[in-house]
Amino acid sequence: MTGRRSGRPLVPAYLSTGGVARPSRNSLERLSVLTGGAGPVPASLPAAQQNLLRTLDGGSLTVVETAALLELPVSAVRVLAADLTDQGLVSARPPVPFAAKPDSDLLKRVADGLRALKL
Repeated sequence: MTGRRSGRPLVPAYLSTGGVARPSRNSLERLSVLTGGAGPVPASLPAAQQNLLRTLDGGSLTVVETAALLELPVSAVRVLAADLTDQGLVSARPPVPFAAKPDSDLLKRVADGLRALKL
């Protein structure tokens, strides 16, 4: 979308979703990872969905990263991505969970072992 001098888009974001306000699935979070399909982009899709597929282009991005690249609100990208997931054109997986803190005793033993190798 091309913006005006005030920075506001010429077309409201809800028009990119066809007026749909909520995604068809609630499993898409801000950090959910979207992966595009390897096939060609169907010409029958709305322009916003075609842009989303081109942005993914066989790679993976989070919902937030995709929204930033498309210059759309995260809520609009969630709606678009949910629809494409329902059609089988995009796969979505939950965000990677935070790793557990390593045992401090184990880290100390590893550091001591590395220091012993250095000598």
